[in-house]
Amino acid sequence: MCAILNRGGLVVVSLFVAFFAGATGAQSYPSKPIRLVVPFPAGGPSDIVGRVLGQKLAEQLGQNVVPDNRPGAGGNLGIGQVAKAPPDGYTIVVSAPTVAISPSLYSNLTYDPMKDLAPVARLATIENVLIVHPSVPAKNLKQFIALARAHPGKLNFGSGGAGTTNHLANELLKHLEKLDMVHVPYKGATQATLALMGGEVDEVIVSVPSSLPMIKSGKVRPLAVLSERRVAALPEVPTAIESGVKGFQISIWYALFAPAGTPRAVISKLSQEVIRALESPDLRQRMIAIGVAPWPGSPEELANLLRTETARYATLIQSAGLRQE
Repeated sequence: MCAILNRGGLVVVSLFVAFFAGATGAQSYPSKPIRLVVPFPAGGPSDIVGRVLGQKLAEQLGQNVVPDNRPGAGGNLGIGQVAKAPPDGYTIVVSAPTVAISPSLYSNLTYDPMKDLAPVARLATIENVLIVHPSVPAKNLKQFIALARAHPGKLNFGSGGAGTTNHLANELLKHLEKLDMVHVPYKGATQATLALMGGEVDEVIVSVPSSLPMIKSGKVRPLAVLSERRVAALPEVPTAIESGVKGFQISIWYALFAPAGTPRAVISKLSQEVIRALESPDLRQRMIAIGVAPWPGSPEELANLLRTETARYATLIQSAGLRQE
């Protein structure tokens, strides 16, 4: 009986020590700068979200939050690096729907989002807009579809890489309207938009915030936004649904992940600080002004989003025959 009690006592003591260590770790976290990986080039929507959030988190935490752009492989290079980083809360990543798209798109993905990443918080949503080079003789989405249908294989579109939302959005358009267009991947949406302005490609689907300067200067022409309703920043641009393309709706969401195995207390601390930042009036106003809608959410809400979006994109990828080796 005494041995049993001793063993039970040891279990209780061990649990207490583990709890106390976790609580103490959370209280002292962070004690050094945090590396915030952005898996796309500077200037793109992921970079915009990461930098404005990082600045606010640095103010709240009293430690630098250092953005680290790691573009490549449609966002999977940077995400894969974080999945293999030490699970201590000092390496985190801002991800777009890449984490929900890639498992169905690639058979040789170097990480498993469900097993190798720990959800921290939902961050924001951004709407997409379909833009064309001014030389393209289409003034609206219906005309663009007619043009593509009349010239199969002649029109091309740029993207931030295979498997990105701006790639899949065009694949969705091709699937819905039975179009033949050529995909030209770049290392990020910024490069794809620059290629569009330079006349290398005819069309790009990109986020509203990153395209606004080019639209306002007349360097590109917007044809439709891919949202449920018109976007305040582009009130004259109709939705794709208004333009007669039912089901052509893809928004971009952003979320924060840490390596799997990161202490729960650290995840909770990070999540609470992120939600606090996104709910602060100054950051909300700053994000809304550039076309970003704050969408704070808990680790549990992010985990649910990841599950549902993974299933949704799996259906799209399968129906469009986009599986890659």
